[in-house]
Amino acid sequence: MVTANSSPARAWGPGARLLGTGHHQPERVVDNAEIARLVDTTDEWITQRVGIRTRRLAGPDDTVASIATLAAARALDDAGVAPEDIDLVVVATFSNIDRSPSTAGRVAEGIGSSTAAAFDVNSACSGFVQSLAIAQQAIAAGTARTAVVVGAELMSDITDWTDRSTCILVGDGAGAVVLGAAEQSEMSPVVWGSVPGLADSVRVERPERTFRQNGRAVFRWAITEAAGHARRAIERAGLSPEDIAVFVPHQANLRIVEPLAQQLGVVNAIVATDVVESGNTSGASIPLALSKLLATHDVPSGAPILLFGFGGGFAYAGQVVLAP
Repeated sequence: MVTANSSPARAWGPGARLLGTGHHQPERVVDNAEIARLVDTTDEWITQRVGIRTRRLAGPDDTVASIATLAAARALDDAGVAPEDIDLVVVATFSNIDRSPSTAGRVAEGIGSSTAAAFDVNSACSGFVQSLAIAQQAIAAGTARTAVVVGAELMSDITDWTDRSTCILVGDGAGAVVLGAAEQSEMSPVVWGSVPGLADSVRVERPERTFRQNGRAVFRWAITEAAGHARRAIERAGLSPEDIAVFVPHQANLRIVEPLAQQLGVVNAIVATDVVESGNTSGASIPLALSKLLATHDVPSGAPILLFGFGGGFAYAGQVVLAP
């Protein structure tokens, strides 16, 4: 096992490290019985098919920016970083209604950061890991020293609540991390890419702005291809699967999360399964699950955490970070 004292960060060169995490979910909890009143399904069917038991859905006053701001503020508090010290804000979201201003601009304003660069990344379920890598590279290049990276989605805003194939899956929420400069990076180089032939398998259709997906295509790719890319992320970090202490994949559904962990062979890892109580929150799912897991489990500082996202685009991204 890799510990804080035998950290692979020595081989990663200068870069960034995780300083803190935070998350926010709407108050309203919706169980499967309530979903069954909307479409022809049952609690048993949903649980067996996707493993989801509950999800959080937004209230009338919630926006992507408002929940992202709350998550960012909690991450700043956890990191002990003042808003005026933030140089960069990146928000991963594909459910934000506004084209402009960016959600990141709203978050920068909301947390009281008056000079930070701010922009959004629209890459759905892999967006947070992509955003994390972009912020890491900005810090390594010297264009920022401290960054806030958020994944935030109101999937309820873009869901057809008569479509059983999608409405049983979705939830709303936000998760955030704070990154700081480090002489020896505590974040490995990212492994990322796309599968253009599957681009339409996860999409938001216009003019209705409705989330649609080809669930079978996504499931097939996740079961047959995802593990190979996630394994490359481990290898790029100079580690083996047995070294991974925490595995946080995109919380698509439990029938993907559990087989993916088994295929990877992360036998010593705590595997995030927040999808059971939060549903699929797309770009928010990894930081939301990460923040909740670190808040409830005793993860040693410096323990390797594998993040791996995949989905709309069709894009994927994986990276190892060390626990703060």
